[in-house]
Amino acid sequence: MAKKNLSKEQKEILLETLRTRFSKNMSRHKNMEWNQIEKKLLENPEKLWSLNEMEITEGEPDVVSIDITSSEILFFDCSPESPKRRSLCYDYQAWNSRKANKPEGNAIDKAAEMGIEILTEEQYRKLQELGKFDLKTSSWVQTPEKIRQMGGAVFCDRRYDTVFLYHNGAESYYAARGFRGCLKI
Repeated sequence: MAKKNLSKEQKEILLETLRTRFSKNMSRHKNMEWNQIEKKLLENPEKLWSLNEMEITEGEPDVVSIDITSSEILFFDCSPESPKRRSLCYDYQAWNSRKANKPEGNAIDKAAEMGIEILTEEQYRKLQELGKFDLKTSSWVQTPEKIRQMGGAVFCDRRYDTVFLYHNGAESYYAARGFRGCLKI
């Protein structure tokens, strides 16, 4: 697999976008400093490529936490609505099982292509503590293996000022359902 790198110009544009978003949303990452984040990003150019993929699909990635012991930085898609990677089945198995009207792809593989993971339910709920997201859309979240083995998958949204977890057949897809990504650095 070819290395995924950004040009110097792309890197500068992305870093400025991320820096601006970071500064405008300090409530998401209290007691964190941009210089520490930027240094780690510059040490991991493949992670910058993944963040750029999140940005291209209007995910509006932003820092949501730093692990004190490991110094691991977490970026989540923080766009108000599910990013512009929608109308996707949950995974390849679900996509492959469709005989007619196959969507363009699936959430798990798309996330992997981008170098990210889809949020877990716990991460999704943490995101919702930082703001109000998915008021009109919904997002696939990582599905427990037992549910997936029975053909299902789970997704979340926020309605009535409450975060809901729902189920659907993993092969289903909707124009208003996408996925939110997590990038660990």
